[in-house]
Amino acid sequence: MKESPNLIFHVLFLLLLISPSVFSWKKDEFRNCNQTPFCKRARSRKPGACNLIATEVSISDDGDLIAKLITKTPENNESQDPPVEVDSKPLLLTISVYQDGILRLKIDEDQSLNPPKKRFEVPDVIVDEFLSKKLYLQRISEEKIDNDLGFSSVVYLDGDYEGVLRHDPFEVFVRERGNGKRVLSINSNGLFDFEQLREKKEGDDWEERFRSHTDTRPYGPQSISFDVSFFGADIVSGIPEHATSLALKPTSGPGVEDGFSEPYRLFNLDVFEYLHESPFGLYGSIPFMFSHGKARGSSGFFWLNAAEMQIDVFGTGWNAGQDKIMMPVDEKRIDTLWMSEAGVVDAFFFVGPRPKDVIRQYTSVTGRPAMPQLFATAYHQCRWNYRDEEDVFGVDSKFDEHDIPYDVLWLDIEHTDGKRYFTWDKVLFPNPEEMQNKLAAKGRHMVTIVDPHIKRDDNYYIHKEASDNGYYVKDASNRDFDGWCWPGSSSYVDVVNPDIRSWWADKFSYGNYVGSTPSLYIWNDMNEPSVFNGPEVTMPRDALHFGGTEHRELHNAYGYYFHMATSNGLVKRENGKDRPFVLSRAFFPGTQRYGAVWTGDNTAEWDHLRVSVPMLLTLGLTGISFSGADVGGFFGNPEPDLLVRWYQLGAYYPFFRAHAHQDTKRREPWLFGERNTQLIREAIHTRYMFLPYFYTLFREANVTGTPVIRPLWMEFPADEETFSNDEAFMVGNGLLVQGVYTERAKHVSVYLPGDQSWYDLRNGATYKGGKRHKFEALEDSVPAFQRAGTIIPRKDRFRRSSTQMDKDPYTLVIALNSSKEAEGELYIDDGKSFNFENGAYIHRHFKFSNGKLTSSNAAPSGAGGNKFSLDCTVERIILLGLSPAPKSALIEPANQKVGIEMGPLTIRPGKSPSFATIRKPNVRIADNWTIKIL
Repeated sequence: MKESPNLIFHVLFLLLLISPSVFSWKKDEFRNCNQTPFCKRARSRKPGACNLIATEVSISDDGDLIAKLITKTPENNESQDPPVEVDSKPLLLTISVYQDGILRLKIDEDQSLNPPKKRFEVPDVIVDEFLSKKLYLQRISEEKIDNDLGFSSVVYLDGDYEGVLRHDPFEVFVRERGNGKRVLSINSNGLFDFEQLREKKEGDDWEERFRSHTDTRPYGPQSISFDVSFFGADIVSGIPEHATSLALKPTSGPGVEDGFSEPYRLFNLDVFEYLHESPFGLYGSIPFMFSHGKARGSSGFFWLNAAEMQIDVFGTGWNAGQDKIMMPVDEKRIDTLWMSEAGVVDAFFFVGPRPKDVIRQYTSVTGRPAMPQLFATAYHQCRWNYRDEEDVFGVDSKFDEHDIPYDVLWLDIEHTDGKRYFTWDKVLFPNPEEMQNKLAAKGRHMVTIVDPHIKRDDNYYIHKEASDNGYYVKDASNRDFDGWCWPGSSSYVDVVNPDIRSWWADKFSYGNYVGSTPSLYIWNDMNEPSVFNGPEVTMPRDALHFGGTEHRELHNAYGYYFHMATSNGLVKRENGKDRPFVLSRAFFPGTQRYGAVWTGDNTAEWDHLRVSVPMLLTLGLTGISFSGADVGGFFGNPEPDLLVRWYQLGAYYPFFRAHAHQDTKRREPWLFGERNTQLIREAIHTRYMFLPYFYTLFREANVTGTPVIRPLWMEFPADEETFSNDEAFMVGNGLLVQGVYTERAKHVSVYLPGDQSWYDLRNGATYKGGKRHKFEALEDSVPAFQRAGTIIPRKDRFRRSSTQMDKDPYTLVIALNSSKEAEGELYIDDGKSFNFENGAYIHRHFKFSNGKLTSSNAAPSGAGGNKFSLDCTVERIILLGLSPAPKSALIEPANQKVGIEMGPLTIRPGKSPSFATIRKPNVRIADNWTIKIL
């Protein structure tokens, strides 16, 4: 008898519930470029194929440059090139200018010509503050390019740059004012193409098929593609999420490596056990590319578009012999091709020129990263699943028994009543409030999972409300979309609708989420969205959302809106008083405003440990500072050596969480023998020791967008040796961390950039900058160094959780440079509320110069003072690089003399060298003071 496809799927679904690893990554389950018609068409075009010219250039009433893009004809052909006949209507082009040298380019269909529908523009990503910084153009300068190629329109940007619209052939670029050197350009290679919407006529067959799925495509092909050039670039980075190197490898033209002949795909997907070296798209998408070069510095390009995107990075010489390239031949550059299935052109040019400038400019558009609660920056313990309350209390007590701190215990899907979110299994978790309160008594928190698929059960109140009120995404026939996920038959909340987001947010109230307490926070998984029986394990592209928008137009933003609604729900729950914590797997530009992300379902392999670093660095470059990878790998059973090395590296991730699949062996830190337990304990202690430094960096990200962990070239932008180095990273500007990525490694090579020394965090030994060093791969830590010229704040008393460290004293580690100087900062607030936004915080600047250490207020006028006070003191001051060791110091203004002793750099087992240490100066961390070395 022939089984029905539905019966076969039910069998496969049951297998998935038993062991999801049977559905590990398979290449043929996902489309490649040749199976994606818009990508295949765009890749087939030759340079110079675009035949659009800009006409009717003027300044609009809104202060923008506006123009029409029309097809070149003999009558309007300025360049006298042979015209190419295309049956298309004019497109509208708009150039807007904003403060900080940002140029915005929009290209869309002309609504006055009545297209079949309005193309989707992504809402709720660009922040209002950015829009308020628009500069209204007063005039446009016209300039002759040369005798053959007509005119350009020039607008002045903020700073030393100007934007140029070339008329014929159409091109937009940003250049430096004065010398005319280009920074960024679009359509310089003539690859721009814009497929306009059409009404379906008899005989039109626009359907696309992939495997057993059919996409109806009711408005026909609607893709957009264009080339973007980055001038003076040695590398390009960004466009996460891919498990690959920080510097993006070429995908077309000369120099393409094996496995990289496909474009970098941006299409949020649920991918089990993903490949560790591939341009294949994973769980999130940020269409923002970052370029960097020694000569020009940094620049960036962002396309606000939520449809599937494919991006080629061209190898040098890809267009050799082409005669229609509008490019200065003497300028070094990297060319790229951007292709999207739908949407509009809404692109932003960021001129830099320094790396931190580009990040500041990008996050001024999409928003700065949210300031997390302090507990969220500490260590998290997770597993699919802790079985019941007894298991939870057992794990909690074992952490105390083994003197290992942690802050958060996580519960996966099995804690619910039959995969119904906002519920508890009454047998396994009969007393959820009491369970959370017991953890909270130790300063600990709990996180539960809430996914976007809602079990289709008429007795489940969430489903009944959503169904009755029409809150679900619809299928192509306008019925509630029904797909399969963990609960079985499921529907998906249409969080694109702001009213439905508000309804969803209300579900996190204590009245609605029965059993929740103020110490409970949320985890959003599967929000790509994941649909087990959908095309490519996701929602069909012709599903319908709010306003009749097709899923194809907004797919990559669905998880972002779900994350937003959940985060807003936790803010509502606490009446706007406390900061939320929500972890999301899917992400999009703007996600940084709502919480943390992680790199998804990695594997317990050395290669996955290695690739976690460029993946997290890329997220930081694209605005998402609060990110991490599952320590130990989600799938598989790590050998003790790998697990220890992962903890040692993960202690420096911005988001530090261990997590494992239910099919893996238990791997809590005390299960691998006494020595490995000690090594993992020391790694976690390292994180808690540096929490004041991390929290200060999270505040820097919150204010400027600068990521917590950074590529070496962000701090050393002229050092070419750093450009391809993504094995090491900077934590802030003061620490450099190098992972150990091979089993039973004996030695590790570390490049230390710059012209100053570096101090080994283990023993304070100094190493010269600007060269590579070979170190013994010691089992007790990964190589980590403090940069000369920095001051790092620490807390050296270890407690059960970060909350219990609140009143503990500080240690300052001063690493002197060759001029015997150093400086650093410390940021403190209540670690929980939004009061810091109203100035309730302490921000100190420390400086050592001319034999004096001074502490001064770095907060603006009106902050600190009586808005936030703290009685913590400085317990130790360690001086690295001060020789000969002084004997005493004078504290001013107290005029108190204190002795200087020799003491260890860190509090850890075993012997270590001693350094000049001022013990118990007892100066208040919030006060102004000076300590003079005598």
